[in-house]
Amino acid sequence: MLSIWRDFLVAVVGVLRKPDERALAEERRRAVERLADTTIPRSSTGRARG
Repeated sequence: MLSIWRDFLVAVVGVLRKPDERALAEERRRAVERLADTTIPRSSTGRARG
């Protein structure tokens, strides 16, 4: 019976920790997209005209 509660608590802690990791990964992805949106058009138009 103790092992069932231990497994349950491990699962709960795992679920509670993963959203933070997912949120950080999602924020990193959005930051890279924003950087790409501002950097790539400038560099590609600069090369085409230059």
